[in-house]
Amino acid sequence: MKIELKGVNPDMIANNLTPSNIIHPGEMIKDEIEYRGITQKALAAEIGIPVSVLNEVLNGKRAVTTEYALLLEAALGIEADLWLKLQSDYNKQVAKSNPSFVSRLERIRQVAAFL
Repeated sequence: MKIELKGVNPDMIANNLTPSNIIHPGEMIKDEIEYRGITQKALAAEIGIPVSVLNEVLNGKRAVTTEYALLLEAALGIEADLWLKLQSDYNKQVAKSNPSFVSRLERIRQVAAFL
């Protein structure tokens, strides 16, 4: 849902803009552990998951699940809700950048408007 202000083009309101570069939350986790000087191997061992799984999360090949978010919260002290919100936002941005899905949404909205 877009924010609208009288006399302002909705596409020019910051909250309505779609980022051109979609960032997976794993990239932010990777930045955080690098800043703290924690290796992927050490973090994976600490939270009890294979290093290959952690690497896939950090490289955006695997989603930050509720379980991973809670494990990261325990290890890094950063709330799980943040990681889950970032993952949800990422998923939504990916869906909105898929032209065939956007077209499908438009068709559904047109049909729903007549019901």
